[in-house]
This record gives sequence, structure tokens and C-alpha cells, in this order.
Amino acid sequence: MKVILREDLDKLGKCGDVIEVKNGYGRNFLIPQNLAIPATRGNLRAINQVTLQKSLRDRKQMREAERVKAHIEKISCTAEVNVGEEDRMFGSITASIVADLLKAQGVEVDRRKISLDEPIKALGVYTLPIKIAHDVIANLKLWVVKKS
Repeated sequence: MKVILREDLDKLGKCGDVIEVKNGYGRNFLIPQNLAIPATRGNLRAINQVTLQKSLRDRKQMREAERVKAHIEKISCTAEVNVGEEDRMFGSITASIVADLLKAQGVEVDRRKISLDEPIKALGVYTLPIKIAHDVIANLKLWVVKKS
């Protein structure tokens, strides 16, 4: 089955590409999810309109992502943690805790977008990369201090 992609898909192609997929994949997933349309003569003529709509949507999303990036880079979050002897933390700071701190600041970010190689287990100042959009990465300053 030939379909025209309406979105950029990692393993299939870019928006506007005409690709060959298995019938079930096209009928049961791509077309119902509005990721592709059947490659008919009329749709092939209208492909320019689909790519134009996609580019307009992408530009709008990039402007919004840049706005969110600027907002995140202006703020800094502070996580107060309980510490024991020799300033050793009880527990650790995870991506979900950072997402909750950002939510308290008024920024809604999915925890999976916050890039932590491993949980933070020491006091200090950290710069955390947060993937806002495909090419937009914001750096959040996180202060981990002991509770008084």
C-alpha cells in the first residue's frame, strides 16, 4: 500500500514522502492516527498543501519551544533535602522531582524530557538539559541544598 506521510516519522520518512508500507500497518495505524493519507491521484496533487500545513505547524511549535526555553533558563530551582552525617543525602533527586519543582515554578515539563544520567545524590549546583522540542534544549540550574 502506498501512503503519503503527514508527519515526520523516524524510521519511515519525512512529511510529504510517498512510501510503500504493509496494508495492515497503513490501514490500522498510520491512517487512523492521521500520520498518513492514502496515495491516490487527488492526494498526490494535494501533497504541497500537506507539506505547507506541516511547515506552518512546525514553525509555531518551534516558536513556542523557544519561548519555554527562555523561561526555563531564566529560573533556577532549589531542592531542599535531608542530609545525614558528612552531608550525605537520604535518597536522591530524580527527574520526576525536578519536574515537580518546575511545575511549582509554572512550567509544565514531562519527566522523560529531563536528561539525568543517574539520580543526583550529592549537594551542589547542577545544570540539567531539558529537551523541549526536536532541536531545542534548555539548561535548568538546580540547587541541591540541605534542609534547615
